[in-house]
Amino acid sequence: MNTQLAILIVDDVSTVRSFLSQTLMHLGIENVKEASTAAQCINECRAANYNMIFLDIELPDGDGKELIEQINQLNPETNVVMVSAHSGVENVKDAIDKGAKGFVVKPFSPKKIAAMLKKFYPELEGV
Repeated sequence: MNTQLAILIVDDVSTVRSFLSQTLMHLGIENVKEASTAAQCINECRAANYNMIFLDIELPDGDGKELIEQINQLNPETNVVMVSAHSGVENVKDAIDKGAKGFVVKPFSPKKIAAMLKKFYPELEGV
């Protein structure tokens, strides 16, 4: 059974968005959108329901950890996964306390992204 997931990537660095988007498409996920700011993220969450959001902590117009609550109010079913190079215990704990369901450390590998998808969507084939 292959579920068609809708995934949003929120990161201000275009190369990170591109790499993550290509990784997801290589894993067979075609419904991938990108946003580079907190404002774009919230607009996307108002416009569509996403199964998963890969969210950077440091955005030009806000703190990703502060966005989690807004995302969860708009789409409570969305799995928010933080993506950051700032992987200190306090940062990870703070993100999880605010409602993040996972944390991926930059730089990340396609294998790490596949493992995160499998964690939430074990029914995915070929991931």
